[in-house]
Formats: sequence, C-alpha cells, structure tokens
Amino acid sequence: MQEIYDIVSKVADKNVNVLVYGESGTGKELIVRAIHYNSSRYNGPFVKVNCAALPENLLESELFGHEKGAFTGATQQRLGRFELAHKGTLFLDEIGEMSLKTQAKLLRAIQQQEFERVGGSKTIKVDVRILCATNKDLRKAVAQGIFREDLYYRLNVVSINTPPLRNHKEDIPLLVNHFLKKINEKFDRNIRKLTPAALDAFMQYDWPGNVRELEHILERSVILCDEEVIGLKDLPGQFQYITSHIDAPLDSSHFITLANKTTAALEKQLIIEALERFSWNRTKTAEYLGITRRTLFNKIKKYNIKNK
Repeated sequence: MQEIYDIVSKVADKNVNVLVYGESGTGKELIVRAIHYNSSRYNGPFVKVNCAALPENLLESELFGHEKGAFTGATQQRLGRFELAHKGTLFLDEIGEMSLKTQAKLLRAIQQQEFERVGGSKTIKVDVRILCATNKDLRKAVAQGIFREDLYYRLNVVSINTPPLRNHKEDIPLLVNHFLKKINEKFDRNIRKLTPAALDAFMQYDWPGNVRELEHILERSVILCDEEVIGLKDLPGQFQYITSHIDAPLDSSHFITLANKTTAALEKQLIIEALERFSWNRTKTAEYLGITRRTLFNKIKKYNIKNK
C-alpha cells in the first residue's frame, strides 16, 4: 500500500492518464480521487461515469452529450461528461465494459481532446484528464479482441494495482480503527475496538469482498454490539468457525499463541491493550505478557507505539 501512495504522489501532478485495476472492493475509486485532489486540477470538476451501468446507446450520449432531436426522447440539448469535466478530471469506472464502437470514439476524444455531440456537427475542444478503473484484465481483453489495443496504451500510461485485502492483512488493524471512528460518528456510538478473538478472526478471514466487505461487516457489528468492544458474538456466522479462541481476558499464554499464529499487526494490538491495562507500566506489562522488560521496550520501539 505504501508503494501505491508513492505512485499517487508522483503521478498526481503529472498530466498523464492513469489506469487503476484490481478486484472489486479494493478502493480503486479512492485512489482515483486521491490523484485528482492532489493534482493541479483539484479546483476543477471531478466527473464520474460508470461504463457498466449504461447501455451502449446511452453511454455515448452520456460521454459526449447530444443535440435536441438527435434521437427519440432528446427534447433538448444536453452536455456530455467530457464537457462537464473541462479543466478537471473524467473518471471512467469499469472501462472494461465499454463496447468497441464507443471505444473508437473515446480514443479520438482522448487523442485530439475534441469530439462532436450525438446528432451534432460542431467540434468541441476540451481540456480533460482521463483516469480509469477496472476489475478486468485488459491485457487479456486486448488479446481476445474485445478491447482496443491502441486505447489500452492511451489509458495505461501509468497503471496502479490495488491489491486484495488478503494480500495485505497487516493493514487490517489500521483499517478497523479508521472505519470504527467513521461508523461511530455515523451512528452516534462509542465502540472502542475489537476483542483479540474477533481481531484474530478478521486476520484469518480471506475477505473476498476486500476493504468494502470489511467496512460493511464493521458497520453491521457496531449496530448489533451491546457493549463498547466488538466480540466474536457480534460478527456474522462465517467468522464463528474461523478461530477456536474465545472472548476472554488476555493471559500470557494467549498472547504468545495469538502472536505466533497471526501477524505482527496483531502482536502490536495486543501489546497496546496490555499497556493500557496496566496504565503503561512497562514492568507490570512485561510480567503480564511473559516477556522481559527489554523485549517489551524493543517491541514498543519496533511498532512505534506511543502513549496517547
């Protein structure tokens, strides 16, 4: 994820087209918005088109606009998304769903920064940056002849791959904290954290729906939770069978088992919880965790743990 942030910072202010690809729910739109709002166009419009949500005949009109009388139902002139995005960014979501016919017209608009509205003859020039997202393998689509190769290279000046959550589970504790703050504000709740067993289940789950699924699971759990800490009992059924741990007070053996079984992220979470339990008394915390005071100090330094 840090590599993604580095790429975003490097390309944001460069006026090049960017293709963001990855599974559904991995945060592609967040990356696209980050690029726009960190670019020199941040004061300009950010216009989104979902290419999968519109049939071919409507998508062309949506992109380029139409003149009055251009087709049945066109009772007045309408500006397209290209015109609306002038001096800003046009985000083409699910670009892999676009038909070859519309791809050809899009290619011309990107190459020449000009187009005609549907049913019109006047050439309209625009200054638009194109950012795209897809969950399809566009290289494979090009090989299959369902996506234009020339358009692919036009859109793919810089590509960013958003990895599935199962490939960066070490970020789960950070994501949990982020979403809990957001959801607490939304529902006026005060859910502080997950129990170690619940967090352990999160770390072992494969998250087929990625970050979006994580947010939805947390939202559901916050609504159903009767206490200030989310436990296994507050999670959906698929989490009940992931771990054999029970929601119980931590002891040193439980700490060692979880730390060895999961990731460094969980170890950090458990150390923080133990420090908070003993009011940041390192001697008592180290004894409780069954480690030396020096080992505890090294882990605090390693994970950059600070007393808030």
